[in-house]
Amino acid sequence: MAKFLTNRDENYAKWYNDLVIKADLAENSAVRGCMVIKPYGYAIWEKIQAELDRMFKATGHVNAYFPIFIPKSFFSKEAAHVKGFAKECAVVTHYRLKNDENGKGIVVDPTAKLEEELIIRPTSETIIWNSYKNWIHSYRDLPILINQWVNVVRWEMRTRLFLRTTEFLWQEGHTAHATREEAIEETERMINVYADFAENFMALPVVKGYKSENERFAGAIDTYAIEAIMQDGKALQAGTSHFLGQNFAKAFDVQFTDKTGKLDYVWATSWGLSTRMIGALIMAHSDNHGLVLPPRLAPIQVVIIPIYKSSEQLLKINETAKKIKSGLETIGISVKYDDKDNNTPGWKFADYELKGVPVRLAIGPRDLEHSTIEVARRDTLKKETIAIASVNDYVIKLLDEIQSNIYLKANEFRKQNTFYIDKWDDFVDTLNNKGGFIMSHWDGTAETEERIKEETKATIRCIPFDAAEEDGKCIYSGKPSKKRVLFAISY
Repeated sequence: MAKFLTNRDENYAKWYNDLVIKADLAENSAVRGCMVIKPYGYAIWEKIQAELDRMFKATGHVNAYFPIFIPKSFFSKEAAHVKGFAKECAVVTHYRLKNDENGKGIVVDPTAKLEEELIIRPTSETIIWNSYKNWIHSYRDLPILINQWVNVVRWEMRTRLFLRTTEFLWQEGHTAHATREEAIEETERMINVYADFAENFMALPVVKGYKSENERFAGAIDTYAIEAIMQDGKALQAGTSHFLGQNFAKAFDVQFTDKTGKLDYVWATSWGLSTRMIGALIMAHSDNHGLVLPPRLAPIQVVIIPIYKSSEQLLKINETAKKIKSGLETIGISVKYDDKDNNTPGWKFADYELKGVPVRLAIGPRDLEHSTIEVARRDTLKKETIAIASVNDYVIKLLDEIQSNIYLKANEFRKQNTFYIDKWDDFVDTLNNKGGFIMSHWDGTAETEERIKEETKATIRCIPFDAAEEDGKCIYSGKPSKKRVLFAISY
């Protein structure tokens, strides 16, 4: 175990915070509740962005940008929406500062009060649908499939780096459609894109399902979500896709003429995924040595470390190491050759383990003599020696194997920590002593859902799409139920 990390099994929350800071991913900023994402952490976000952006564009979406400021009156147009976000909104009331006449420094100029207060965007449905009103007139203008990569602000009292911060980065898709069916199809398409990304790039198995009415996005008719389990047994909502019906179109009077000449309101969706996914990566895969990054999202997939005692040895190693680096880069692998002399090889080994680099290559004078190189994989910490001539083929296969192994390990953890429970006492006992995903019957009422949350802190994470129809009794009320839902304590 890295000596500066808290043991994961002794204090999971402190282990997580230690790891975020020690691995140089992020740190707390001078602004309470906000974070500085450091270059290594941002490099992971760039990898997430690049893959998702490619997937969005492959499904016909384009990027745009809308203002960070939203007139307060826009929020009042959709009642459920404003109710859902009112407590989290940051409000701009003035536009100028001035020197205090009493010499007390800089103060807000009271004469520079805004005619209408502005909300710093917590989400962009209202400002975007105000624009869509000017863009949409006929069925020929539809569909509109827009995404934006931005920051948002939701005022939080209890924050944790990446998982819950006052300001965070995300993407938000906002689409407009001519029919209900097209909008529902889009909502389903995007939750499937998120699930595909989570499983094939993050190596994170997820459960896809509907949110209960209590857990839906404010202003949505239906919310679909992907839910993942972390190594402490808590659930993390990894992405959501919302069917908004005609709510926002009616609020902003966005109508179009259909093919028959009839005037109708537009159908809408929105969907988003944030920097919280970096937190998910950490908590789902990492260990007491540090990060364990899936190769497909690792900023550095391979690091090469020279082992030498003299500058003459280093010169010889450099020649071979740089050829290996160039060869791997030619086949699309990101490689770092760390030949800096400010730290020992042992220190570097520990540092790159901490940062979760999937593959480490070490080469010294003996390796040069035998035309070999030592290969260490981060996921299992196993090492072996191979011929330099076979490095390219070996590493590309190894990266795929590591990606697969990380997923299989996470999937097995989820299986071992998913429980089918029919008795209330067992439900409470499992939550208190094990955590995990609990599949139990629910009577479908908001009252029961709220009582379960009050008594256990567990919420309905989702109603899985693939949940089988079966007769049962609600875990809490004993009333009839036709389907199990997924309960868990969540982040």
